[in-house]
Amino acid sequence: MKTRDRILVASLALFNEEGEAHTTTIDIAAVLDISPGNLYYHFRGKDQIIQELFAQFEQALGETLKAPLERPLGTPGKVEDNWYYLYVVLEDMWQYRFFYHNLDNILQRYPDIRRSFRRLLQRQRETLLAIGRNLLDQAVISVDNEQLQNLVDNMSLTLTFWFSYEQLLCRQRSAQLTIHQGVLQLLTLVAPYLGNAQLAFYRDCQAISATMLQQARP
Repeated sequence: MKTRDRILVASLALFNEEGEAHTTTIDIAAVLDISPGNLYYHFRGKDQIIQELFAQFEQALGETLKAPLERPLGTPGKVEDNWYYLYVVLEDMWQYRFFYHNLDNILQRYPDIRRSFRRLLQRQRETLLAIGRNLLDQAVISVDNEQLQNLVDNMSLTLTFWFSYEQLLCRQRSAQLTIHQGVLQLLTLVAPYLGNAQLAFYRDCQAISATMLQQARP
């Protein structure tokens, strides 16, 4: 692996574990056993590293968010399919979770990232709208456009701030449990719109979560 790539990998790990605000370029160089001068040969400073990591994240999550938008119209909304998909979305976010742990601060300091994050957030809302329509296609109660937009806003809020909430509430939870619980919260936001089917839908979500967590245990 090239030194530039090693710097990005090490920086991402340190930012995720120690926090971006508490990590310096000297810390990154020390982990890699290289001189600060060697690091500055590849990056002018921590700001450039953060911008490069966000570009990677934007590309990765942007590609993942496309899937529901490419789903054929009229495809039945299966709980399992949407569960697995949302797990992948949260998994992508987890790989770059330091952005979400310090989101407001980072967006204030980096106007270019702020603009890019707004675009990513809009893409996220479009994706969640597609998922909501898919799951509510068989709903026994009528859901108007305003209700659907409110549902999408609630799902988007939960998705965007889930890792910050989890970090404050349950700092020691594993990645798998954090992600599964996030998916459960997202999908159960749909339940109130399902009328008599909401209890069965919620139980399906719980069962999928329990099964996947059991399979993930060593």
